[in-house]
Formats: sequence, structure tokens, C-alpha cells
Amino acid sequence: NLLLSLSGRLARVETALGSLGPHAPAEDKLALREKQRLLVAQLEDAKELKEHVGRREEAVGAMVARYLPAEHLQDYQHFVKMKSALIAEQRELEEKIKLGQEQLRCLRESL
Repeated sequence: NLLLSLSGRLARVETALGSLGPHAPAEDKLALREKQRLLVAQLEDAKELKEHVGRREEAVGAMVARYLPAEHLQDYQHFVKMKSALIAEQRELEEKIKLGQEQLRCLRESL
């Protein structure tokens, strides 16, 4: 979720940077570039966090596997996989909606 959120925010900042005209105030460009720099750094941190969570998830999965019968373990693994996938999909859709709304707003302003 964090990766998707940061990616979406970074995409919006990059879109805003791209939509600035040549006569845009320098402080606006500077502020957006600084926000972009911070988001890129946060995105790298989030990737490291994801790797750590993945290692932790493997450790927990191994522990759960020792205590659950095979059919319950399969149910548990399916539940975890689907929950994560659905949360990620929901977040991605929310980010796409926000990006679309931002693009629509920019289009309306340009008309």
C-alpha cells in the first residue's frame, strides 16, 4: 500500500511538473522538485521496508506451517494472499481515480 501510495503521489508531482509552463514561477518549480526528491527517497525506503516485511512474512509462514494441518495451512495462505491482493488492488484503483481527477482538473483549467 505504501509503495502504491508513494508511486501515485510521485506520478502526480511529475505530472504537475510536466504541466508547468515555461513562465511558471521558479518557486513553484523548486517546490515541486523538492517534493519529487523527497518522494523518491521515501519510495526507496518503502522498497527496503517491503523487503523486510517479505522476510518476516516468510518466517511467520514457516512458523504457522509447523502448527497447522495441510488443509488449514492452504486456507491460511490463500486468505493472506487474497487479502493482500485485494488491498493492493483497492489502493491502486483509488490512486488511479485521484490521478484521473487531477488530470481532469488540469484539463478544465486549461480550457
